[in-house]
Amino acid sequence: MLRLIFVTGTLSHGGAERHAVTVMNRLTDRGHECHAVYIKNDRPDQLGRLRLHAGGTVRCLNATRYLDLDALTDFSRHVARVKPAGIVAANPYALMYSVLAARGAGLQIPVVFTFHSTRILGIKEQLKMLLDRLFICAADRIVFVCENQKRYWVNRGMSPRRTQVIHNGVDTDQFSEKWNSEPRANLRRALGFSARDYVVGISAVLRPEKNHVQLVDAIATLRSAGIPARALMIGDGPMRPVIEARAKACGLTLQRDIVITGFQEQVCPYIAACDAMALCSLTEAFSMAALEAMALCKPVVHSDVGGAAEMILSGKNGLLFPVGDTNAFVDKLATLADRGVSRRMGTNARKTVEALFSERSMVDRYEQLLLDLCRVRLAPRPH
Repeated sequence: MLRLIFVTGTLSHGGAERHAVTVMNRLTDRGHECHAVYIKNDRPDQLGRLRLHAGGTVRCLNATRYLDLDALTDFSRHVARVKPAGIVAANPYALMYSVLAARGAGLQIPVVFTFHSTRILGIKEQLKMLLDRLFICAADRIVFVCENQKRYWVNRGMSPRRTQVIHNGVDTDQFSEKWNSEPRANLRRALGFSARDYVVGISAVLRPEKNHVQLVDAIATLRSAGIPARALMIGDGPMRPVIEARAKACGLTLQRDIVITGFQEQVCPYIAACDAMALCSLTEAFSMAALEAMALCKPVVHSDVGGAAEMILSGKNGLLFPVGDTNAFVDKLATLADRGVSRRMGTNARKTVEALFSERSMVDRYEQLLLDLCRVRLAPRPH
């Protein structure tokens, strides 16, 4: 049994946070003692998903600035009390706190860094990455979520010696075809969709890099071509006013042509209500949203970024398009308006997830990594 601390920047809606909670929960189910630490108390929407059982704890550091020394001191004391065999940090911000807290506690603890970013957008982020590299070098193992992501960072000077790829995985029991019958029909009716409507979904926080406005433009183009396309945006976020303004400018009706659900704890019925799913992100690592859709037998039209080509064989189990190319995006979406083509690709998508990207396989690999790393550190040193 391992005692572990998992660290995230927040527990808000987001892929890295959801991933950390899933791994914690599954390792807890396997008898390990997991403790959750999140740095900022910013919309802790994932808090209710944690199932750490007896012995596990959840702690918010309540940091009010980027590097909050009071929060760091609190974290160091917490590490000293818990005495974990290892720390798992999701993304660079959590890694910085984890490395400093472990040193502040005076303990030699292996730190695993799970990296969920593919590329850095903008000068500010590039400068920040120079600081992040100092802490990345201090990590005992760097886990990338796809091969493309690993190549991207190794080509930019990150040492490959302590790196490992563990693809994200999805719970194929939870995300299954059971949602595609009565729950699908009921929710489509409740949302105002007809059987004839071609509903394209997107499951992502409404942030700039997710590029929801491109889907708005695509829906407008499809409708002008006579395809009864409508968008179901599963989520919420800071870009909502921009998306709504773009929809109005395109002559689309909000909550009819473009439906925004707000944050949803259970996304399965909403994905099931769709005929196809889209991800038009400008940057992505290895999308959990895409895997969830594929597990639900939904073909995904995905911008060719990050590890998209490692999960989608374009034309077989989904479709890829060049990032930012709206004409190509529209063409791919139009292909899936054919229900026969959509069903065939959706069936293949489910088979892909079952074979390669199950949650069980992902957790097996994390468990083995942590056991190996902690045993190496815990082994007695020769005199």
